[in-house]
Amino acid sequence: MTESAIAAIEPPLQASDITVRIARPDEYPAIGELSYAAYASDYEIGEDYAHTLQHPELRTDDYDIWVAEDPATGVLLGTTSILRGLEARGRALADELYFRLLAVAPAARRRGIGARLTTLALDLARERGLRAVSLNSGQNMTGAHALYRSLDFERIPERDVVIGEGEHAHTVYTFARPVEA
Repeated sequence: MTESAIAAIEPPLQASDITVRIARPDEYPAIGELSYAAYASDYEIGEDYAHTLQHPELRTDDYDIWVAEDPATGVLLGTTSILRGLEARGRALADELYFRLLAVAPAARRRGIGARLTTLALDLARERGLRAVSLNSGQNMTGAHALYRSLDFERIPERDVVIGEGEHAHTVYTFARPVEA
């Protein structure tokens, strides 16, 4: 997938015009490319994190990979990974749905796609009978924080995680939102 393929969508699709579905394994390379492009366009990405972004197939044992696509062209516009079970290795509480790695292709931003994928997590939590949805986000990901706050997620500082040590340490914020019945 290339940026020009995304930019060529006319008129620009809005979230209501896209299809959200589980990714197919043959789409994993494109999902990796989209995810890396989304994060690298805004943030400095380390080698390990780049590998995580570029290889969604490495998390399919625990996560369902979801995509937002243009139904007319099949172009992938966004993606997220939603934990299938309840074991988030300490990142989520037992009654929470956990999702991560929300990414929207840079040329497809500001169309509600990130909000649509986040709302998917809320809908799935409701269907599963869970109390809340939680996620982690790097402290410098202020655009993502604004999206989550606009959807009534609140930062839970006591659940923040520090990754790395010394000058390489950085805080990963935890956000959560209750699910309405």
